[in-house]
Amino acid sequence: MSYQPRLKKKYRDEIVPKLMEQFQYKSVMQVPKLLKVSINQGIGDAVSDKKLVDSALNELSTIVGQKAVPTKAKTSVSNFKLREGMTIGAKVTLRNDQMYEFLDRLVSIALPRVRDFKGINEKSFDGRGNYTMGITEHIIFPEIDIDKVNKIVGMDISFVTSAKNDTEAMLLLKELGLPFRNQQRN
Repeated sequence: MSYQPRLKKKYRDEIVPKLMEQFQYKSVMQVPKLLKVSINQGIGDAVSDKKLVDSALNELSTIVGQKAVPTKAKTSVSNFKLREGMTIGAKVTLRNDQMYEFLDRLVSIALPRVRDFKGINEKSFDGRGNYTMGITEHIIFPEIDIDKVNKIVGMDISFVTSAKNDTEAMLLLKELGLPFRNQQRN
């Protein structure tokens, strides 16, 4: 038997039947699912220090277990000494097993390590069933060795779902374990 992530198994065995019953779906194919997780890191000081981008790429690759790619500036901004084509960040898109593994580690290990954590904001949905959250310090992930970090940077994590609206997406993400602030609405 091949390996299967814990959250993927939970989704198939527990979450799908629960959502089918709650939203009265006629087919399993109508149940919303997590399509991909996109992680972005913008490094503002990359204009003056090129080594920051390399360390950000390495750290992001270490966190997610997949090679991160550099992002480049689309336009020049003279006030920020930014030229078109300069590398200013890192991004990675996770799908399938790697996506479920990352989400599991985010929910069970990384988010509880955030100082004064009260849950994530439930107002960050885009109206089409996608959710984006920001993390201010990337050192909450246990894969990062704090002694080797040059600069603490944040990241944006976007969860893209197949849900038609925000209510379906929120219930899906809540069932997958994302700790929203107002948990009493069930």
